[in-house]
Amino acid sequence: MADKRSWALAITVCVAGFLWVQADSITETPAGQMFVYELHREIFQSEFEPLHKLFGQIFNDPMVFKCNKERFPDLPRWLRFTQRDPYENGFLYGTPLPQDQGKNIIEIFVINKRSYDTFRERLVINVGPPAKQFPYQAEFFIELREIEKVLPAAVQEEIKLDIQHLWGTGKLEFVNITSALDRGGRVPLPLPGYFEGVYVKLGSDRPFSKCMLRLQTAAHQRECESGGKLTGDCSTCTNPANCISWCRSVLFDLSKPVPPAPVPKVGSGVLEWGGEFSPPESPPDRDFFPDYIVTVIIPFALALILCVLLAYIMCCRREGVVKRNAKTTDLQLYHHHTIQGNANELRRMAGNDRQTVDPPRQCLQPLLMAEQAMAGR
Repeated sequence: MADKRSWALAITVCVAGFLWVQADSITETPAGQMFVYELHREIFQSEFEPLHKLFGQIFNDPMVFKCNKERFPDLPRWLRFTQRDPYENGFLYGTPLPQDQGKNIIEIFVINKRSYDTFRERLVINVGPPAKQFPYQAEFFIELREIEKVLPAAVQEEIKLDIQHLWGTGKLEFVNITSALDRGGRVPLPLPGYFEGVYVKLGSDRPFSKCMLRLQTAAHQRECESGGKLTGDCSTCTNPANCISWCRSVLFDLSKPVPPAPVPKVGSGVLEWGGEFSPPESPPDRDFFPDYIVTVIIPFALALILCVLLAYIMCCRREGVVKRNAKTTDLQLYHHHTIQGNANELRRMAGNDRQTVDPPRQCLQPLLMAEQAMAGR
């Protein structure tokens, strides 16, 4: 009985180890060529709830991908990740250099934004030596595209077919794909018709076509600087979104060896005799009185005028008590002068000893008399 249990435990451990090994995704890419790995949401959706598909319940949950190199906080220097929206797939892309050869283990964490479940997967990228040499490379700018829309294989094939007609050869490979934002471009407005733009770089072992060689002529540079109509644009695009910007296309001819930089010449360490030092002559005299007038006299005069004007308004334009009383009716003046007396009388009436308070005066009688006097005038 104990032997059966030990055998069952051993088989369970082997199966678990086998499943753990099978969980790693392994891919290979040569150095110097574009690498793209798409993270499909549909695959990870079945990992979160595998039994729901059997009962006909299929969800379309928003998912967020987090990628980093194993035991490191970031990705390798040649690898980048992008995901525009939780409802879209993610992409790992980049171009490894010859010094990046080796094994790269990438940890992929998937977060389900509906249930907040998480799933972890490992991606093993084996970067091998360069498989092909591309002595002729060309970079094109696609203005009406975004990086997430260019990375799918179908879109890359469309762009490659258009460049093949322009280059005149079918031996083309993608060398690099970069967003214009990584080149210092401006973030587009979140409105329809605005795109960030994408740079695509392709290489081949075949020379450039005659049409592409026009990019290196002085006439092409003048036409681009003038901003007029381009006469040498021979590019074609089956999809208007894949049309390239002819003035922002660049050719790289790596077939010619680059001459080494000149070696600096080592001197004796002693400066050569340059003659006696001749100091410059004194500058001519300058009259600073006009500057003094502009900077001091004129502002002081303006301030003085404003002070005089303000003093005239404050002192000479005041109405005065006599003029104010002359313009005020007798009834209003009487009301004004009797306010204090009426207030004192109300205080006396509100006192505790009401018997000692004088009877209220007829406050309205003088007012009526004043009104009758005014009416009789």
